[in-house]
Formats: sequence, C-alpha cells, structure tokens
Amino acid sequence: MVTGRRATRGHPLTGAQKEANRLVSRERAANEHGVADLKNWRILTKARMNARHATTLLRALLALTNGEVHH
Repeated sequence: MVTGRRATRGHPLTGAQKEANRLVSRERAANEHGVADLKNWRILTKARMNARHATTLLRALLALTNGEVHH
C-alpha cells in the first residue's frame, strides 16, 4: 500500500513530496469511486465464485469505472 507523506512540526513537505501526495490522492480517489460504484451495483453481494476469478472481475470493473471517472 502506498501512502502519502506527512509534514512534521519542524519539517514541512518539499514541493516534490506535495506532488507525490497529490498523485497518491488522485489514484486513491479513483479507486474509492470504483469501489463505491461496485457497492451500489451490489455486485459484491452476488459474487459467489473462486477468489481468483472474483479478483479478475473486480479489477476489470474498476478499470471500466476509472475510465468513466477520467472522461
């Protein structure tokens, strides 16, 4: 899991660290939107399959929803 950097009392973030945090935040937001869509579609409650197949399905659905968010 990739997380952002935090500034401490005596050490503010550099410009590069702030930009890295923005990139992490952008990706996290897109993934959270995708998971929220999956919950709204109730697909997770009906997925009764092999975990490997479910993971493949979820990755494909997240890719599709991420494409919709960015367009």
